[in-house]
Amino acid sequence: MTRVFVYGTLKRGCLNHHYLAGQKFLGSARTGDGYTLYSLGNYPGMVRSTESDRHVIGEVWAVDPAGLAGLDKLEGVDEGLYERVPIPLEPPFADQPVETYLYLRNLAGRPEIGSDWRE
Repeated sequence: MTRVFVYGTLKRGCLNHHYLAGQKFLGSARTGDGYTLYSLGNYPGMVRSTESDRHVIGEVWAVDPAGLAGLDKLEGVDEGLYERVPIPLEPPFADQPVETYLYLRNLAGRPEIGSDWRE
């Protein structure tokens, strides 16, 4: 099982949460400093922020290999849309290995929306 930090449309109660069906919710979480969200239309993209006081609110899930493959496909990892990378989180997940999806494409003209996505 891989621990994955999800945000935006993958969180419980949101549009793409069904991609986590059969996986195990471990708890609500917050990134360490230096991350923010941008609006990409009808979904957010998380990137590293140049401002150290930025963070993102989300959830940590234990995801099996099939679930991880589905998330990678949804996030367009093979197409270079997102990259799945390790991420530092605040307690209680601070000392645990957790991965997340960082957006890789140009953000020119996209508004920064801060720490949380609201559909």
